[in-house]
Amino acid sequence: MSGAPRVLIVEDNFLLLDMLTIQCERAGLTAVAASSGEDALTLLRTRGADFDWLLTDINLPGMIDGWTVALAFREVRPGRPVIYASTNAYFDRRPLRGSLSVRKPFQIREIAALARMMAAERGLPPAPVSHHASA
Repeated sequence: MSGAPRVLIVEDNFLLLDMLTIQCERAGLTAVAASSGEDALTLLRTRGADFDWLLTDINLPGMIDGWTVALAFREVRPGRPVIYASTNAYFDRRPLRGSLSVRKPFQIREIAALARMMAAERGLPPAPVSHHASA
């Protein structure tokens, strides 16, 4: 495992998921992709302690939505940054305490900066900063 911060990205739009993964890696992060809530829960059960933060779409197909993924992530990694993403202007449920919600579209360098800031506020080790990310 590398020393780069590891993000779990949960997004059902495959093109967006691929773009987010590439942009995170360009920003110096290690990105692990999941295309459904079910895939994300499997990753959290098997490798949850490896993830430094979570970026999840709220509206995922199937029975597991982004809210549920975030709850499972926080069970494994309490206090770690969670960022919700949605195309909707209004989020229909209350986010986890200490999390942020962003509206799509966004630039990944902004999301990575938010995750670094959230970790720093909690006294967690900061993620390295890269200026190579672009969207």
